[in-house]
This record gives sequence, structure tokens and C-alpha cells, in this order.
Amino acid sequence: MRYASIKGLLVMMTFFTILLVLIGLNVAMVIASMKNISKKMKKPTANISESTNTVIYPIDLITSSYKKAV
Repeated sequence: MRYASIKGLLVMMTFFTILLVLIGLNVAMVIASMKNISKKMKKPTANISESTNTVIYPIDLITSSYKKAV
């Protein structure tokens, strides 16, 4: 009976160790991402509206013809 409780404790400790390692890795990746974003925010960027001229074409829905699917 005592062996079963030690085995259960070992399985639980293994699970929580892996869980804590994954949580720590996730936190480290979030912090690294936040630092990378803050570096990009400091760089000056060109104004998008001045650098590109976009042409918007109207959609002609009235003359469109559709075939019956069934």
C-alpha cells in the first residue's frame, strides 16, 4: 500500500515539474516578445498614407450573373 502512494507522489511531482518548466518557458517568451515590441516602437516609421496610393475599384453587383448550384 505504501508503494502505491510513493508512486502516485512521484507521478504528481513529475507532472508539476513539467508544468512549471512549460509555464516558465512561456513567461520567458512573453517577456522577450514584449522587449522586441518595445524596440520596434522606438524606431521611426514612414507614414503609410503618404507612401502608397491605393485605388479602390467599385463592385458591380447588379450586372453579375450567378449560375444555379443545384
